[in-house]
Amino acid sequence: MSESRRANLSDGYKSYFSIAPALDPSSVDEVFFIRHDVYARELGFEPVRADQRETDQYDQRSKHCLLRTAREPLRPVGCARVVFTDPNERNAPLPFELTCRNTLDRSIIDPAKLPRDRIAEVSRLAVLAEFRRRKGEQNSAAVISDGDFGDDKQPRFPFIPVSLYMGAVLLAQRHGIEYLFTLTEPRLAEHFGKLGVHIQPIGGPVEHRGQRIPSVMRVQGMYDDLRLLIKPLWNTIHEQLDSAYKH
Repeated sequence: MSESRRANLSDGYKSYFSIAPALDPSSVDEVFFIRHDVYARELGFEPVRADQRETDQYDQRSKHCLLRTAREPLRPVGCARVVFTDPNERNAPLPFELTCRNTLDRSIIDPAKLPRDRIAEVSRLAVLAEFRRRKGEQNSAAVISDGDFGDDKQPRFPFIPVSLYMGAVLLAQRHGIEYLFTLTEPRLAEHFGKLGVHIQPIGGPVEHRGQRIPSVMRVQGMYDDLRLLIKPLWNTIHEQLDSAYKH
């Protein structure tokens, strides 16, 4: 991707998408519908439900972000959630702590020894099928591939997954989170490294809807490490999220 094209990432994003926290019951319901459509109806990871909504026990202590198209009629595109520790039982594990309890390298970082109100987990990223029709994307709820960044002749950028991750990070930041954990596809750290985002693997792979690697991101200071030309996109997503809290 050419430098001039990268400089316009924010404008390119705004012309197609808008992200917001799911603050009202209608928006949260839309998140649950997206998750059911992707995880249950399409991919078969969860059981199909009569109400066409996918939820679990962690949603009660989660915040969600919802990505929609920017133009009328507004259509849902994808979602992500941030799971916080239980305020009534801080030692209750986050989902990844159960899934990866035998593969975490606690010499790198031990989530059990961190301040529990400073850790959270990104999960349930889901993008509706019509927005991920390319080869290799059909069997994953949200994916970034080598070709998503294009080249000088054919510039591209993975707006959808990047904006969902950025939205989740900014939600975590808003709630005072310092360490944000996630189960990622093995090459995600490499892809995000191109943006200046440091995702550190913290253990061996596990089988969880495909091979996944437990990883951690440091929320505070992430903006400072971003590549200069990615910062306008971050700022735009930040502004979109913040505007929802002011209404």
